[in-house]
Amino acid sequence: MDEQPPLPDDISEEELRAAYEEQLKQVRVEDVLIQTVVSLLNLGGRKSGLAPETADEKDPEQLRQAIEGVRVLLPLVEGTLGPDAKQLRDVLSQLQMAYAQQAPGAPTLDQPSEKGQAPSEENPEGAGPAQSSGRLWVPGQ
Repeated sequence: MDEQPPLPDDISEEELRAAYEEQLKQVRVEDVLIQTVVSLLNLGGRKSGLAPETADEKDPEQLRQAIEGVRVLLPLVEGTLGPDAKQLRDVLSQLQMAYAQQAPGAPTLDQPSEKGQAPSEENPEGAGPAQSSGRLWVPGQ
């Protein structure tokens, strides 16, 4: 059983509880959600290992969870945030890019393409793989 720290002589436990209850009345759910989004973005930044001082904290799974948490919560508070929402979305995008580069099996810039070959430069004007597969509609082509 944890011991409670001693209360100052002039404040009773009942008065302290009443003060805490009064503070809780002032807290809005939006404020807690915003604080949670910012905390997840900060923690995700650390887990991305992008900053040199956080390289030893890199954890793609934790980064993924932070990203997913922000993706769920951010739409709930964007109206409250107003123009500041863009800044948080930008940070989220940076974390998503970092995760895409770190995810198992993700090709890096110096690795061959998905089929095990470097991209062909023989016909830069021709249809690319998405166009030739029929998955990409390009007007006039």
